[in-house]
Amino acid sequence: MKRLLLVIMMLSFGNFTKVGAQGSLAIGNNKLTFQEHVIFKGWKNCVKLSNGSVELIVTTDVGPRIIRFGFVDGPNIFYVSPTDKGKTGGTDWHLYGGHRFWHSPEVAPRTYSPDNSPVNYTWDGTTLKLIQDVEPLTSIVKEIEITLKADKDEVKVMHRMINKSCWNVELAPWSISACAAGGRAIVPQEPYIDPADYLLPIRPIVLWAYTKMTDPRYTWGDKYIQAKQDSLIKSETKIGVLNKQKWVAFYLNKTLFVKTFGYDPNALYPDYGCNNEIYINGDFLEVESLGPLSKILPQGIIEHTEYWSLHKVLLQEEDDSIEKNVLPLVKWNK
Repeated sequence: MKRLLLVIMMLSFGNFTKVGAQGSLAIGNNKLTFQEHVIFKGWKNCVKLSNGSVELIVTTDVGPRIIRFGFVDGPNIFYVSPTDKGKTGGTDWHLYGGHRFWHSPEVAPRTYSPDNSPVNYTWDGTTLKLIQDVEPLTSIVKEIEITLKADKDEVKVMHRMINKSCWNVELAPWSISACAAGGRAIVPQEPYIDPADYLLPIRPIVLWAYTKMTDPRYTWGDKYIQAKQDSLIKSETKIGVLNKQKWVAFYLNKTLFVKTFGYDPNALYPDYGCNNEIYINGDFLEVESLGPLSKILPQGIIEHTEYWSLHKVLLQEEDDSIEKNVLPLVKWNK
């Protein structure tokens, strides 16, 4: 049924042709390609999207997960667990790696509902939609829609939760990108205001119980908080912020990964009011964004959208370098 639906949708696009397990959509001089049954890190049924410059690979044996994002023939900006790669099935939750979709606040076992089963997917020529079966523990269905631009290294990643239970559920959508070792996250702070002009607090910073302010992986700058992954430091650490600037970045080996996401001044966010969180351990660093806490009625839906972009840039740690090389690349998309 999945294959039949895919073929029907492909044939409905005049410029879209199916060649074996691959199709392409030409937009100007650029080509958006869709390829099924790609083998990646032991998962045999992955799907790849590419515009010739960047590519994404998603797993369909488990998930929904975006397991690779990077420049074509370049390194993966995402972390893949060496002990979990290629695994499927079972009742234990596995890290796997890549980009995943959770519900917040974090609590076991609800948040750690395993995503070990195959996911369905559709492709309409521009957007790949991943559809998870109903989670037995939560009665929630998770969906991710991925739209890669053919002419720019930009991706719209829309996350959707559907409440299939018979009761109201209160939670927040939580999108998590596990990024490769050795990189650093860049979190913008709210601008400085002289106390003669403004007296109220504007930038809450939330600390987890296992977070140490003296942790050398953090740089608490005036304009930016920077958090580094260091494989020699095995301890876990996490911070959260209310990010009104609506962007966060991850930098590794001259590659800059930028996320933009929403901020609603009238909404209540989880974790003492966080819409952006950074987690680090000895293997990887997670760049996370969250939507507001919402009460989802039976059959109700909530959505949370991130916009990703990938750039090649030489970046130093000083604020001036970030101002010069990162800010011009930050775009807010509605």
